[in-house]
Amino acid sequence: MEKELELYLHIPFCVQKCAYCDFLSAPSDEAQRIRYMDALVKEIGGYRKKYHDDYRITTIFIGGGTPSLLEENQIADLFHALQQTFQIEQDAEITIEANPGTVTEEKLAAWKSVGINRLSIGLQSVNDAELKLLGRIHTYEEFLETYRTARAQGFENINIDLISAVPGQTVGSWSHTLTSIAGLGPEHISAYSLIIEEGTPFYDYYGECRKDGSGTARDCASADMPGLPDEDTERKIYEMTADLLAGYGYKRYEISNYAKEGFACRHNLGYWERKQYLGIGLGASSLIGHQRYHNTADLETYIYKVQKKEEIREDIEELSLSDEIEEHMFLGLRKTEGISVQGFMETFGKSIFDIYGKELEKLKSEGLLEVTADAVRLTERGIDVSNTVFVEFLDPVTD
Repeated sequence: MEKELELYLHIPFCVQKCAYCDFLSAPSDEAQRIRYMDALVKEIGGYRKKYHDDYRITTIFIGGGTPSLLEENQIADLFHALQQTFQIEQDAEITIEANPGTVTEEKLAAWKSVGINRLSIGLQSVNDAELKLLGRIHTYEEFLETYRTARAQGFENINIDLISAVPGQTVGSWSHTLTSIAGLGPEHISAYSLIIEEGTPFYDYYGECRKDGSGTARDCASADMPGLPDEDTERKIYEMTADLLAGYGYKRYEISNYAKEGFACRHNLGYWERKQYLGIGLGASSLIGHQRYHNTADLETYIYKVQKKEEIREDIEELSLSDEIEEHMFLGLRKTEGISVQGFMETFGKSIFDIYGKELEKLKSEGLLEVTADAVRLTERGIDVSNTVFVEFLDPVTD
């Protein structure tokens, strides 16, 4: 029987690095992109013998970086390789990430022609001042042009990425962003809270300011760099998101993701449900069977080794039963429907109550988990402190 498999393809190029971004991406020139895409196609072709007969592809996600930088012929070559290598289901969800300022009618038509049926547009804010501060290359008006053009080209499944708690943001400005985007009626909205990551320009400013003794990054304001929202503002921003989007018909199905009925992202649900996925391209991660690994993250090494048919996988980890149960809890509890008690038993051959009975009872008594005979899920309060909840499920005793 053929097994389900998801594909992730990484395009590590962008026009410029955003101030908050710690993803594996960087600006590039045309020659570099051509060399990389040649290697990517070659990597794909190398998987035919292993994956063509025994697996069927249910979702494909082309992420980055900015995949919408690619030319139409590069996308065509990419999908020709995918179709020659894998059995792709007729109704597979196929997503490409796109940034305003890099999308044209011609590209949208080319994407449709190869079977791409879902767009994920990186907007982040409707406020041009916030966009500039974040390092985005586009304005809100340019986003609107991209969105309208995509609709005109027949795309009926569009996600819009937003970021809250950005420097200088207020409850009012976030509310304006949410209502403006929800009013457009995209099928899916991802609303993430800003995290100041090491190795980013934001960390260089806010992180260093904190180290210099100001106390918190929220105090680090200047004429050019506003402070981050205080904790009270950040909480109000967080709490209003689900309520406001619910009024527009969006159901929260994961901590940071909202969708209209029938439009939850199948690819991301696969991650949270620990389905098998194959990562293709620079630094891409994979979960195949009980093994997790990622490709080399050095661009020149990646291109050289693919061309020479040398091993590109690194940090290959054999997952123990305890590892897999931990991941099942951490990822499954991100979903608002939580973890199926029966599904846990079917997956691991053990009862979730036998392994985590004390932890479940403790978290339930604290109002952080809802525990029934059918499912275990976070309460609203539990979502607020989800990382604290997840810690309780480390190192399960499986004997």
